[in-house]
Amino acid sequence: MRKLKFLPRVAPDMAIDLGTANTLVYVRGQGRVLNEPSDVAVRNNDRELIAVGASAKEMLGKTPGTIETVRPMKDGVIADFGYAEEMIKYFIRAARGRRGFFKPRVAICVPTGITDVEKRAVRDSAAHAGAREVILVEEPVAAAIGVGLPINDPVGNMVVDVGGGTTEVAVLSYGGIVTKTSIRIGGDEVDEAIDNYLKKAYNLIVGELTAETIKMEICSAFPLDEEQTMTIKGRDIVVGIPKTLKVTSKEMREAIREPVSTIIGAVISTLERTPPELAADIIENGVIMAGGGSLLKGLDQAFSKATNLSFRVAENAMTCIVLGTGKILEEPEQFANVILPSN
Repeated sequence: MRKLKFLPRVAPDMAIDLGTANTLVYVRGQGRVLNEPSDVAVRNNDRELIAVGASAKEMLGKTPGTIETVRPMKDGVIADFGYAEEMIKYFIRAARGRRGFFKPRVAICVPTGITDVEKRAVRDSAAHAGAREVILVEEPVAAAIGVGLPINDPVGNMVVDVGGGTTEVAVLSYGGIVTKTSIRIGGDEVDEAIDNYLKKAYNLIVGELTAETIKMEICSAFPLDEEQTMTIKGRDIVVGIPKTLKVTSKEMREAIREPVSTIIGAVISTLERTPPELAADIIENGVIMAGGGSLLKGLDQAFSKATNLSFRVAENAMTCIVLGTGKILEEPEQFANVILPSN
């Protein structure tokens, strides 16, 4: 009689782009399988978790006082250890499904400006969430690998990663970061600038989702060929009743001038510290933009005007970081030098 062999169902390796606004999970051998908001909803009386991801974000601004929607991540790092652990656990289970009894090996990308304490918080959260091993990779490196830049060659490559909570600017060569700048300003600060402008100019309070929608639909960092208008709704601060008004892309551009200028300053600061030989490569090859924040209309043009360099948004701007982190898992020998040391 033929003997049956029972093989262990090993959990596949996973790459996680643990962002302030969104979390993406890549399962080795399967491609990108998960992309959800980095939000959790909790009950106020006992702080119990009741929703994670898209279902939690849908509750934003619409829940009674007994329920609160929060983000465990702030400025690209963990702000609430407990909820971050539960969120990572949820994403790992959702991505893995019913496959595998054993814990997966997990690679997580982190900002270049992260502290040792923050690194430990990321590692501990992932380990407690069910990872058997946790490796960390810097976001600009992952982004460069994800868009196919030859980072191991003796050629200067520059990446600008604009995320929800941070902006990472880095010049890479020979498999490492030569010059870098990390600032804790990104898409969230653009949303906040829109919200503040509407309060000051129109005495109008809008929700986080409305500010985000304004940013995505009509905001721009550079004058548009055809300026746009948008009808928005909120609550009047003075009389306390609902209010509707029209805003233009021109005034929204002015509203977000400060965070955009700060991001441009980070790019210029990095270029000023770049060795001349690598600067010559950047002039020839241009600069790659990644991250959800890079999709802000006209941001590439604003960068170009400030630096006289060519900037282009990666085709897979939203996913290149997690895809690059996944590639490191698939080709560990080729990219061993980009993995951050565990201590």
